[in-house]
Amino acid sequence: VQLQASGGGLVQAGGSLRLSCAASGRTFSRYVGWFRQAPGKQRDVVAVIKWSDGNTRYAESVKGRFTISRDTAKNTWYLQMNSLKAEDTAVYYCAGSRTGTILSASFDPENYNYWGQGTLVTVSS
Repeated sequence: VQLQASGGGLVQAGGSLRLSCAASGRTFSRYVGWFRQAPGKQRDVVAVIKWSDGNTRYAESVKGRFTISRDTAKNTWYLQMNSLKAEDTAVYYCAGSRTGTILSASFDPENYNYWGQGTLVTVSS
């Protein structure tokens, strides 16, 4: 199964972007989500969603600004990013977790075994 991320680009601060991640087949991931990595920094979680029931979790830095969603029929998930800030600039990766990942582990990238290629988001201030 391959993940294809899209939707990144250059946007001014305060603007919006919508990222998409399409899986080529079912990953049987319990959680799918988005991570990001800024230059010189580690890869951090942005948001995750439980595939079966749509429950969501967000990093504190994006709460109230970003929304994660999924379309189970299309094996696709999304990240709507509003009120973007310069500090949101990063490469964004979509990912699918291992089947047995539990809630408390859903923010740890080590529990994700499917990764997209990354899409660059640049927010100009």
